[in-house]
Amino acid sequence: MKKTIHILKLCVGAEKLEDLAIWQKTPQARGADGLPCHVTRMWPKRQDEVLNGGSLYWVFKGEILARQRILRLDEVDRGDGIKRCGLVLDPEIIRTQSAQRRPFQGWRYLSPEEAPPDLRASRAGETDLPEALSRALADIGLL
Repeated sequence: MKKTIHILKLCVGAEKLEDLAIWQKTPQARGADGLPCHVTRMWPKRQDEVLNGGSLYWVFKGEILARQRILRLDEVDRGDGIKRCGLVLDPEIIRTQSAQRRPFQGWRYLSPEEAPPDLRASRAGETDLPEALSRALADIGLL
């Protein structure tokens, strides 16, 4: 049975989920096929596991708040001869339960066991709670 692994990435320059959604609608954040594409320097060594149902989990201000399914990995050359990895993403941004993460550089692998669950569909459209309240509710299992 093939394993699945996710990727964890800081959402640099975005204060909230809506900022990411707006950015991904710009031409700079899209691949040739129009899908969101996040370019990173390093190619995942565990690409088979990433492409077996993996998602990119986004960290906003120290908290995982959302994920997007990784559809494929494209080689990207920005004209400087350096081959980069384009994480081609499903346009749907799925809200997850809040989970704290310390700052880190680049990206990290995230096991399915460590990944926060998706918010229930009935809660996904709600506005964000204040950070402290959201964290407290998650700590007692109510989010």
